[in-house]
Amino acid sequence: MSKEIIINHTSHETRVAVMEGGVLSELHHEREKMKRVVDNIYKGKVLNVLPGMESAFVDIGAERAAFLHIDDILPEHEILGETSKINGDKQQIGQLIQEGQDVLVQVSKGPIGTKGARITNHVSIPGRNLVYLPTTQTLGVSRQISIDKERDRLKEIVNRLRPENSGFIIRTVAEGHTEEDLHSDINYLVSIWEDVLEKYRTLP
Repeated sequence: MSKEIIINHTSHETRVAVMEGGVLSELHHEREKMKRVVDNIYKGKVLNVLPGMESAFVDIGAERAAFLHIDDILPEHEILGETSKINGDKQQIGQLIQEGQDVLVQVSKGPIGTKGARITNHVSIPGRNLVYLPTTQTLGVSRQISIDKERDRLKEIVNRLRPENSGFIIRTVAEGHTEEDLHSDINYLVSIWEDVLEKYRTLP
């Protein structure tokens, strides 16, 4: 049986139709505004917790509920920086979140077809030279920076300046930049995160 894929793109949305033997078998559409949600941070509300799937569905104000897997979940007190991030025994999803709970999430993958967006508690905030990881203690350097001496210099600076219990990824463009440049980027990214937390705590 012959299969044909038809794509119709407008300024507002993209539609994809799959035809099999001249008969419509699948139809998908994606609104332009939803393509831009990746990396956006939301205050969501847990709609359903599914222990069997180790996942939950969260309302983030989109047409379809967003999907949150247990691997992408952190306890709220860790997200808000109220305790350090300590690895322990793996918890059940019901121990991490409950229906009706507010959650701070970031979109990691946009909605596709009938599926909602994929979301995570592991927030990342990109800057000019660095990517801020406020919920982890990771410190990484782009592989594109190949000179060991420069990698060590950048890691030493960022490790010394970063806030306690937070992580950073040093981007390729950071190569050759001064401590002042990196310090400025850290302060800027931390201020963004503090603003996010303030809005999360105060907005309904």
